[in-house]
This record gives sequence, structure tokens and C-alpha cells, in this order.
Amino acid sequence: MKTDLQHIFSKAKKNDRLAQKSLFEMFSGKMLSVANSYINNRDDAEDVLMNAFYKAFTKLEDCKNYESFPFWLRKIVVNDSIGFIRKNKHILYAETEFTDSIAEQMEDIDELSQDVDLEVIFKEMPIGYKLVFNLSVFEEKKHQDIAEILNITEGTSKSQLSKAKKWLTDYFNQQNIKQNAESEI
Repeated sequence: MKTDLQHIFSKAKKNDRLAQKSLFEMFSGKMLSVANSYINNRDDAEDVLMNAFYKAFTKLEDCKNYESFPFWLRKIVVNDSIGFIRKNKHILYAETEFTDSIAEQMEDIDELSQDVDLEVIFKEMPIGYKLVFNLSVFEEKKHQDIAEILNITEGTSKSQLSKAKKWLTDYFNQQNIKQNAESEI
């Protein structure tokens, strides 16, 4: 696949439409999942995806090589998703002191062993929690960076991450209770 990607990428850089279509087909599924993890509406996520690919294809010369293309494209999708949310959603962040033990909460989440459908979970998670959680966990951003991206304080970023992890713990606990109740029937 590496040589295929290298060949397709070099042709796409020369504005070859078939090569661009091939890149879209290779990466659209994964990038739609990324957009959907930020945006609760699949139609909106698809719009963001299409705009991100358009942006990527018009600025493809900015991507140095084929090996970095997936990461470069992901960054465009994430930034466009955040931009969409900023433009179209009112996001509330609760300013609270960061006192919860994140390590303790993550242990609770790790102990829960079950198949996880992230799309379902992210549809239910409050948007402020989801944005900070995604940027911290999936994009590996530090709280200072998250604060700059979302125009919030570092304390708010830490608080929202803590609340997201608690929300996930509660969510999984509720799922376990439901499963146990169903298995007793």
C-alpha cells in the first residue's frame, strides 16, 4: 500500500482528479469518524469532511510527503470540526476548580471491559467535555494548547477533561447495570 499511496499522492499533487478520488476513497471513512467524534450530526460531519478534503486538495503542495499525508489530513479535519462547532454551536464550559483525581477515574474506565461504540458515546457526551476529551486523548494536546484552541482557560480545560472522564465512568457503569439487569431476565 505504501508504494500505491506514494504513487497516488504524487499524481494528486499534480491535480490528477482520479488520484484525488483515490485518496478520498482511501481516507474518507476514517476521517469521517474523526469529524463525527467532534460533531454530533452525521450530515454536518460529512459537510466538514468534504470541506476538509477540498482544502486538502487545494493546498496539497503544503504537505511535504505521502507518509505525512494521513496526519496532515487529520489535522485539517480536526481543525475544521472545531471551527464548525465554534461557528454553529454555543458551548458551555463550567468554570470549576480542578480537584478530581483523573488517574482514579481512568482506572475506573479501564476496569470496564466491554465493546465500545465511540460514535454512540460521543453523541451522548456533552459537547464541551467531548471537545476537550478528543483534543487531549486522541490529538494528544496539552491543556495549554487546548485552552488556546478553544479560547478557554487551562483550568477550564482540566476541569472539562476531568468531567468527561467522570461522565465516561458513569456512562459505562450505567451500561454495566443495564447488561446485568438484562442477563438476570
